Amino acid sequence: MYTLIHAVLGYLFMTLMMRILKRRPGAQLTPFEFVLVFLVGGVIILATVGDDRSITNCYGGVIAICLMHRLINRAKLKWPRFADLVDGKPIVLLANGQWQAYSMKQAHIDDNDVMAAARGKNVRNLDGIKYAVLERNGGISIIKKSS
Repeated sequence: MYTLIHAVLGYLFMTLMMRILKRRPGAQLTPFEFVLVFLVGGVIILATVGDDRSITNCYGGVIAICLMHRLINRAKLKWPRFADLVDGKPIVLLANGQWQAYSMKQAHIDDNDVMAAARGKNVRNLDGIKYAVLERNGGISIIKKSS
């Protein structure tokens, strides 16, 4: 039972920590998904190298984490504001040639990060970008200006 309680509390704590640390470009998973991956791995490691090597506790912990994941997913679908709290919202970094300095500072992104994403879309300078958006998964989307 101790493992189940720690799994649920660990899940909530790790979700909070990922939101505090913010998103960075290049990430492929949402903070919500990072929590799932790391916490499941941690529970399995505890059963492997910890004092309690009970396979029942290990499976119970993983099941508790998976059930929490499903519960949080359902809550995100039912309450969009809760989804914004867990996964964050897309953040506009550049709009019509204007850097959104406050948004970039809050997201810990600089113009070099945006321009690196733009080069990945074959956009070589700022004049070719209509919008740059930091997505919920940490990637930067580039919307080109129409020619």
